[in-house]
Amino acid sequence: MAQPAQYEAIVFDLLTAVLDSWTLWNDVAGSEEAGRRWRGEYLKLTYECGPYRPYEDIIRDAADRAGIHRDVAELLLVQWPDLHPWPESEEVFGSLYTFGVPMGIATNCSNALAEQAVKCANAPFAAVATAEAAGFYKPRPEPYLLVLEKLGTDPAKPLFVAGSAADVPGATAVGMPVYWHNRVGLPAVDGVKPLRMERRLSPILELF
Repeated sequence: MAQPAQYEAIVFDLLTAVLDSWTLWNDVAGSEEAGRRWRGEYLKLTYECGPYRPYEDIIRDAADRAGIHRDVAELLLVQWPDLHPWPESEEVFGSLYTFGVPMGIATNCSNALAEQAVKCANAPFAAVATAEAAGFYKPRPEPYLLVLEKLGTDPAKPLFVAGSAADVPGATAVGMPVYWHNRVGLPAVDGVKPLRMERRLSPILELF
């Protein structure tokens, strides 16, 4: 007799768990060092933000704080549709779809940028929750709770696939088990350990 699935759904962070946003930011910034510095300031601003303010403004303000010209920030927004999914994502999404696992997204993107990024991911997501729609940025609980509401499930039932380090304590705090797709070897924050940490998406399939 077939064993029941361990999780009834799966929720992904969009920009780092599903898409290789690191490469786009670095290319636009002109180097990995500049891209990482800019990305670090952007993450600080989202974590400190409080109630939602426009994501695009945060990208621009982070560029200012990182010593990057505003024209570069505008170029990132123009090139947003050039985001690419990680190489193994097509296989993973195809297998999850075959298994009948509903897939969701919880992202700090604005509604407009999330729509573009989801198209880049090229996967049949059943629910997308943005920080703009939730009114707050992750790792606040509101975006995670919004995607759970859209999927019609309780926190313990879906697996959350984190990309950024802060998603691990963020999703854990609302009761979601977390798989950390730590592609670039980020350090953990807040001492919270995920259920599992890998450098690729493929091992997710071992959990379904």
